[in-house]
Amino acid sequence: MPHPKPNFQRMLSLIDEVFATRNDPDQLQVTPAQLKKLEQIHPATLSEFANEDGPLIWVLIIPTTEKIMNGFLSGNLSEKQLLEKTKPGQAYDCIYLCSVTTLPEARGKGETKKLCIKAINAVSKDHNITTLFVWPFTKEGETLAESLANVCGMTLLKKSV
Repeated sequence: MPHPKPNFQRMLSLIDEVFATRNDPDQLQVTPAQLKKLEQIHPATLSEFANEDGPLIWVLIIPTTEKIMNGFLSGNLSEKQLLEKTKPGQAYDCIYLCSVTTLPEARGKGETKKLCIKAINAVSKDHNITTLFVWPFTKEGETLAESLANVCGMTLLKKSV
């Protein structure tokens, strides 16, 4: 079995460092079953920008309904429950900017924003998306979400950390 490219492990470490998903049972930890469901929800849920060393940027968005979004933002639903309650084939009207991870050498070049816009636009072609929502873990993540909502002409809602 081939070893993963060097950036793969760096991305996983960065996710652990920023989001601490292993220490929070309510956060999404993407498993093979969840990957399959995300693909069924929409092919643009997962995006990657990579080079010969592997991934430099990973973007995870989850299209969902306003009812599910409001449950999450109010604290009545966890991140895991948000994905559980979002069913493939539903009419989605909002997008959860779940996770954006960029290695240091890829930051500040506009590639992350471009990748996010491409994913959001792909979902928006198939659904009437009016709202972007985020649970910001970093100031950079919050700034990115604000910029994306502005560029894509959407309302931005934020969950408190």
